[in-house]
Amino acid sequence: MTVRLRRLNGGETAVTDERIDALRTAFHGPLITPDDPGYDESRVVHNGMFDRHPGLIARCSGAADVIDAVDLARERDLLVAVRGGGHGIAGHSTCDEAMMIDLSAMRGVWVNPAERLVRVQGGATWGDVDRESQIFGLAVPGGVVSTTGVAGLTLGGGLGWLHRKYGLTCDNLAAVEIVTADGTLLRASETEHEELFWALRGGGGNFGVVTAFEFHAHPIGPIVMYGAAMYAASDAEEILPAWRDWTAGLPDEVTSRAMFWSMPATPLLPQEVQNRDVFITAAVYAGPPEDATTILRPISEFGTPLADLSGPMPFRDVQRLLDWMFPKGQLLSYWKSVTVRELGDDVLETLLRRGLERPHPSTLVHVPQLGGAVQRAGMHDTAFGDRSAEYLVSIDGNWTDAADTEANTRWVRDAFNEVNALPSASGTYLNFSSDLDLDSAGRQAAFGENLDRLARIKQDFDPDNRFRLNNNIRPTDYRS
Repeated sequence: MTVRLRRLNGGETAVTDERIDALRTAFHGPLITPDDPGYDESRVVHNGMFDRHPGLIARCSGAADVIDAVDLARERDLLVAVRGGGHGIAGHSTCDEAMMIDLSAMRGVWVNPAERLVRVQGGATWGDVDRESQIFGLAVPGGVVSTTGVAGLTLGGGLGWLHRKYGLTCDNLAAVEIVTADGTLLRASETEHEELFWALRGGGGNFGVVTAFEFHAHPIGPIVMYGAAMYAASDAEEILPAWRDWTAGLPDEVTSRAMFWSMPATPLLPQEVQNRDVFITAAVYAGPPEDATTILRPISEFGTPLADLSGPMPFRDVQRLLDWMFPKGQLLSYWKSVTVRELGDDVLETLLRRGLERPHPSTLVHVPQLGGAVQRAGMHDTAFGDRSAEYLVSIDGNWTDAADTEANTRWVRDAFNEVNALPSASGTYLNFSSDLDLDSAGRQAAFGENLDRLARIKQDFDPDNRFRLNNNIRPTDYRS
């Protein structure tokens, strides 16, 4: 068959069987067309909102395959989507009739314990990284769901359970290997292609296809102290301010978060919280667990919890605790986030009201604590935008019926707008943003003073904006 693919200009081009067959001769991974077995399984991404049909899926086995795919895109002027873990909330990793450069088979992880370095291929998930690094009692600061892709989380910043002690995921990058828009494989670090390396730490997927990351790792685990208490959501009026006050005095070793959620009926949970609306306070201590008992005790003393899940736990298990709540392709999701300089009473009032009126049980109103090492990095040290905030407010809309999409997305936008209008609002976190097209206000909120420098680097490495299916920074944004 002839494969029809979208071009950058919005038109179409035909790629013949002969050209596909020629590419298959050199390509080590499979090239999957809509007529091939396994196509429907191959195109699924994590957010069930996006049921898209790429014209060609190039499942790469290594950097050479990525170069061949980028060369084809340049030769035929193709629109390109890049999938790492496929977890991106905005669905940028898939697009109808585009060519998907799929890294999901590239999941290798190699640990150098002597130098505390971890090399990770571009399609790996955080579960892959944790499995290998924890053998040596090391961890790279990653996300809080183990199925999250390393690439997307890192390039967009990276919040998790360790960021107050060790910084954002992107702050822990030592080097990156990337295929740029001209099909060249480059290594970027503090001493090689320094400007590109700066941009990749928070600037998203704008600059090419990252085939490998090299991270600094830190001594964590294998056992950490985990604190988690589930309270009745109706008690949050007292517990939320108490949690806020407690977090204000924490050492950097503690990273905490609070959230409104609803627990299903499942044997995975204590009977007391099943089918209940809950307010959860949780924290991880990034140090010896025996040092954390007293520090984390207040987690379960803000009120009378329905369930207290606190205690020493393998770090890998902590990283997987939320996985089952986010099944691949089964939830439709729309998220938006606001960083805030403080949790003033006006923010708390909005959080409380919105947390108690969530439109679906799977929707979260989620408040991760920031500060610590996140703030110690300078504003211009990396491309990541606002570092002044003490907290993030994330409105995570999740539901299951497509008929509810309009109402749920409207609710998320309304809640976001309400928080964003408060005096302490300071920016946004694009990894928790579902906007497909980032407008000028969104770019400014995300990158602030770094935007002009990012646009110049985009002009240098991707002047045609080939890599545009992302939180896009356009070359034309550069004011020369």
